[in-house]
Amino acid sequence: MPVSRSLSNWDIFCNVIDNYGDIGVCWRLARQLAAEYGFRVRLWVDDVNAFRRICPEIDPTLPLQTVLDVEVRRWGADFSSSTPGDVVIETFACKLPERFVEAMAHSATPPVWINLDYLSAEAWVSGCHGLPSPHPQYPLTKYFFFPGFDATTGGLLRERDLDRRRKEFESSAEWKSAFWRLIGQTPPAGESLLVSLFAYDNPNLSALLTIWAECESPICCLLPATRSLPAIEAFVGHPLLPGEMVRRGCLELRILPFVAQPDYDLLLWMCDVNFVRGEDSFVRAQLAARPLIWQIYPQDEGAHLVKLNAFLDRYCAELADADAAAVRELFIAWNDGRLTREIWDAWFAALPAHRRHATEWEKYLRKQEDLCSSLVRFCRSKL
Repeated sequence: MPVSRSLSNWDIFCNVIDNYGDIGVCWRLARQLAAEYGFRVRLWVDDVNAFRRICPEIDPTLPLQTVLDVEVRRWGADFSSSTPGDVVIETFACKLPERFVEAMAHSATPPVWINLDYLSAEAWVSGCHGLPSPHPQYPLTKYFFFPGFDATTGGLLRERDLDRRRKEFESSAEWKSAFWRLIGQTPPAGESLLVSLFAYDNPNLSALLTIWAECESPICCLLPATRSLPAIEAFVGHPLLPGEMVRRGCLELRILPFVAQPDYDLLLWMCDVNFVRGEDSFVRAQLAARPLIWQIYPQDEGAHLVKLNAFLDRYCAELADADAAAVRELFIAWNDGRLTREIWDAWFAALPAHRRHATEWEKYLRKQEDLCSSLVRFCRSKL
């Protein structure tokens, strides 16, 4: 008689490559599986120090700890064998420890094995989503699971109460005031355009700040202290610390402490426009229903630009031609071109249209099944 199994125990493996992107996705997924489904989740992370930046409750000295009902384990080179869960997820093509794969193969009932891949809007993703890949040596099958932007993919990470929480925040002056206190700042005076700027190293950064400083209308830029800070310091001409504020023309720069993952949503909801990077902040900016500018993770030989254009084709499909052109030109210039005042001015002139479109895009995404629910449903189908 076959051994029955459930989906009670999950293992998620995360190899941190893009600080805050990989672990951001994994931590968000782990929390949702535990909070919304009551599953027991083990999250294996090879860089606990990077993890701590988005989750201050993490103690990087501990090899094992439980945070928000998720068991967090350090994934080191001396990995010791453990009993695999009912579902094993290797994220972003990370390689599972061989001893763990052997344990999976020798389980009475092998776990459902998922390769959770990177988000992409490319057309081939739909055809590959859910495909099986038999192991060449063991009686195991790995399934490819792709996040995406329509029902032919796995969807996007989105908690059940996210829309409610966003609308409550937007309508609460008290919660907004509490957020300003959290980041050690006060609201800007007047009618400043409030922008958050989260970026990789970017040769266009100085050009963007110069354009904003020379604008006719005021801009207040909230900038988390990340690896783009040296470029900001070069622009202002002196070192900067979280909490500092610098004025250059019409630009007001505010340096923020790095905020925990749940508080980053509040930052996105607070701002009029959000510059984001990688995958996790990119998805959250779309779900914030605000205009966004995305810096995709750079790849060799410009491979990332193919993915960028695939997203732009989808995102801009319902925009008027002139507005779509303004979005495309700014995204491309920010990622792999020369950002000019003309490109920014064209995008800024269409800001009302971008705001309407961001709202409609979020509604479109919310109609789809979220990634966590889609993943649970898929794994249940393999029992």
